[in-house]
Amino acid sequence: MNKLSGPIGVVIIGRNEGARLIRCLESIPHGTPIVYVDSGSSDNSVVNAVSHGAIVVALDTQLPFTAARARNLGWKKLLSAFNDLEYVQFIDGDCYFDDHWFGAAKQFLDDHKEYAVCCGRRQEMYPNASVYNALCDIEWNTPCGDAKSCGGDALIRVSALMRVNGYLDHLIAGEEPEMCIRLRREGFAIRRLDCAMTWHDAAIHYFSQWWQRSVRCGFAYANGVALHGFSPEKHWLKETARALFWGALLPCVIVALAFLDVRSLWLVLVYPLQMLKVFLAAGSIKEIKLQWSFFMVVSKFSECYGILKYLIGRMFRRTSRIIEYK
Repeated sequence: MNKLSGPIGVVIIGRNEGARLIRCLESIPHGTPIVYVDSGSSDNSVVNAVSHGAIVVALDTQLPFTAARARNLGWKKLLSAFNDLEYVQFIDGDCYFDDHWFGAAKQFLDDHKEYAVCCGRRQEMYPNASVYNALCDIEWNTPCGDAKSCGGDALIRVSALMRVNGYLDHLIAGEEPEMCIRLRREGFAIRRLDCAMTWHDAAIHYFSQWWQRSVRCGFAYANGVALHGFSPEKHWLKETARALFWGALLPCVIVALAFLDVRSLWLVLVYPLQMLKVFLAAGSIKEIKLQWSFFMVVSKFSECYGILKYLIGRMFRRTSRIIEYK
């Protein structure tokens, strides 16, 4: 049994993160127990993790990679080595911690036993590197206070994590909100603190990357609906319906009407009008309001594709494979 240096242990998941993983490891307070779960890296990730004192676990390459499976493997390994831990901090290998996060997060959970999870502000390191990075930075800026879910970076109470047995291994996306549903059903709450937590390098420089990320989002929506969409939670039911309407139903209606009367093509103008609506509603977004409104409407097509991808895979009982964008 390794000597416990504090109540918090860290689980990092990653694959070929290079210098970003080193930066992540160096941002963790000295003496903190660390487990790094590697998903088939071909770079020096494993060597770098070991050199920084982390316990390294490799995912079985015979099974499909998922972040959920990696996190589950990580926290179970962490607790087997440090069985007195009170909290597990999860982080992706392309992120690093803010200097003040651990103190603020631990203090909150120490003082509020009813909360299972707390998270803070995840911010993009290079929002000016591409419009896609900037979009991610806006997406992560969700309201502070009580929340329905957290993201991949979060501090979680061990007793709560064990109560629900962590994440669902097979989910290729959306595993954190799904677990939070089960935590809230057990009477726990989730809190987003008004403080910096992690810095993230999205590294999205091409439209194709952004498209794939949105496809993964749609896939997660559909999977979420299949699990909890018709429960009182109505998990991601609206998001799925919205994507199907804008990305499939409305285009099919327009094409069908155009076959009857070509003048019906004027209905495509509803998309620019929707962009205008999103633009006017994006009051807090300043520099990239126009880009935000454009991509929020276009994303309905990629999300719809992801939903259909999930439905077709389920129809033919195909094993879900991770949807990577970088």
